[in-house]
Amino acid sequence: MRDVVILGSTGSIGTQALEVISQNPDKFRVVGLSAGENNLGLLIEQARKFDVPVVGTSGDGIALKEALPKCTVIDGPNAGREVAALQADVVLNAITGSIGLGPTLSALEVGNKVALANKESLVAGGDLVMAHGRDRIIPVDSEHSALFQAMHAGRVEDVSKVILTASGGPFRERKDLSKVSVKDALAHPTWSMGPVVTINSATLVNKGLEIIEAHYLFDIPYSKIDAVIHPQSVVHSMVEFVDGSTIAQASPPNMKGPIAYALSYPDRTAGSMPAIDWSKAHSWEFQPIDEARFPSVALARRSGALGGSFTAIFNAANEVAVDAFLSERISFTDIVDTIERTMAKLNSGAPEKLRDLADVTAIENDARRVATELLTQK
Repeated sequence: MRDVVILGSTGSIGTQALEVISQNPDKFRVVGLSAGENNLGLLIEQARKFDVPVVGTSGDGIALKEALPKCTVIDGPNAGREVAALQADVVLNAITGSIGLGPTLSALEVGNKVALANKESLVAGGDLVMAHGRDRIIPVDSEHSALFQAMHAGRVEDVSKVILTASGGPFRERKDLSKVSVKDALAHPTWSMGPVVTINSATLVNKGLEIIEAHYLFDIPYSKIDAVIHPQSVVHSMVEFVDGSTIAQASPPNMKGPIAYALSYPDRTAGSMPAIDWSKAHSWEFQPIDEARFPSVALARRSGALGGSFTAIFNAANEVAVDAFLSERISFTDIVDTIERTMAKLNSGAPEKLRDLADVTAIENDARRVATELLTQK
């Protein structure tokens, strides 16, 4: 029986994780949940269903205390960090955005293993996270879970390249992106995700973030990390070894597999997702990314080459721009343009390395301020 804490329990990854746990009550026990203040009704339902002893919310906890008198309720801006520090076998960080960095560090600082679905933890504070070592971080993103699994086929020193796959989002064949609507961008062809991640997939910013994440997770230089378009989203990533062999991990596009693998690693959970049906014909396509239409991938590589503070700038500026696009205040193509202009504006003053969480917060605040100013000017 493994004790599990889930951060961001009311989001897409969090709810699917609880479905996996519900299907395997003999394997997992939920000892802590946390979520934002926007869906407390669902959080209350989850806490009751799984008889959770500790529940946290970043907002006011009055409603939780009234509805869950037997629970210990933690509220306020540090609730995620406090819940992450509960004693557990694994902490699933499914928080969206760079606010997930603090809870990731809190979990690692007390010795917990982290099933990491919050890619911004590594994008914004990769050096800080990796200072705790790689052996207690199990990736949940389907691409990085695939790399993690494929890496077991050889030694890290024998890896010549890793290849992340991207669905290409809804616009992989659309030439003119200047008139894209919010509705268009949210219509992902293969995955069901939250709005921010879906927009990131449409701009391929998500793939840029994943390249940065892969660099930190596997200690691989950016020159050895590629990305290709794979519309079917069945092959999730590949590892190429020095002898010319390429090992791929393939499964239908379903996040329950990577979630279950991260929660139960090194074991596997039977029936966590459907397998590929080999009684049917399959055609899998792979094609290079058109970086002229999707400049976000090259921009992410550039931010990584410039140093840790620039990946934090990249991420924070993107969060501001995506929020503005979802609010229909800017165009789709303004998103990546805003990231690039923010990086250029902060080029001379940004530190090469971030020393602690306060440094990350400071540079992100600068990036958000500059990005907001640039958007206001537009």
